[in-house]
Amino acid sequence: MRARYGDPRAWREVGYVCLLATVTPVLIGVLATVVLLAGSFVASPFLVMAQGPGNTPVALGFSQITTVEQSTPYVVAGLGLIVLLPYLVTLVAGGHGAAARTLLTGGSGRRLRAELIEVSQSRTRLVNAFEAERRRIERDLHDGAQQRLVSLTLKLGLARLDLPPDSPAATVVGEAHDQAKQLMAELRELIHGIQPQILTDLGLGAAIEELAESAPIPVDVDTTLDRRLPGPIENTAYFVVSEALTNVAKHSGATEATVRTRHHDDLLTVEIGDNGHGGADPVGGTGLTGLADRVAVTGGRMLLSSPIGGPTVLCVEVPCGPSPRPSE
Repeated sequence: MRARYGDPRAWREVGYVCLLATVTPVLIGVLATVVLLAGSFVASPFLVMAQGPGNTPVALGFSQITTVEQSTPYVVAGLGLIVLLPYLVTLVAGGHGAAARTLLTGGSGRRLRAELIEVSQSRTRLVNAFEAERRRIERDLHDGAQQRLVSLTLKLGLARLDLPPDSPAATVVGEAHDQAKQLMAELRELIHGIQPQILTDLGLGAAIEELAESAPIPVDVDTTLDRRLPGPIENTAYFVVSEALTNVAKHSGATEATVRTRHHDDLLTVEIGDNGHGGADPVGGTGLTGLADRVAVTGGRMLLSSPIGGPTVLCVEVPCGPSPRPSE
């Protein structure tokens, strides 16, 4: 109980209750008075006529009238009050809301906005750090592990030539040589998946063209990009197209697909469509939720249209910013 008395929030709540008990009834009374005055002013000619031939005075506020001609200014004033009444109600409601936010939230809205800004900034820093780390891993694999594996493959090939073809040692060395070549191919694919070289060198358009050529179904590509985009944006768009085409080949039953990219007003739009059976659902575990999360990290959004029977259209919009992509 003592802790409750020392809690500033408790005192703000008490202040809000006091406000409701004192100021609010007064404001409601003022509004009710304005409504009654406006109604009586507008109805004053009819009230005068209802008094009959005796000309009994009609009280309007602090004055009285006995003829219809005297009621004209009051009718005009009543109409003006009716026009102003919605603004008065809005003003009172806005003041009540502001007082409630101040007393009940204690400025938490401002702190929430600051936290959201910090989250947005930290998300941007994390994206940049992730992209830098991914490029570092790709560079280390390409310049380190891959080069050593190439050297090992060459040495095994030379050793295989020096051994008698039918000897057990030649068989073992030959198997090791074949495994080294297979491992080198897998490592090359891994490096390509981490950071495609064509994406780094030639940009998003050329990288999408390469994805289309390697797809198991025909893919029509239409790209309109007037410049290189920031690295995280290109990587995100490439990842979306790659995953979407993989989903099309695995799950849609489509015989053809399309990829459209547009860059306008610092907004990159990527649209992937297919003529499959449709019914794509993020809950179905086809990676659509991961795509949406990946796009959301860059501040973009993903839209999906996939009715039963098809076609399926996946649209991604990613803000790019006005600055050109720095050279690698």
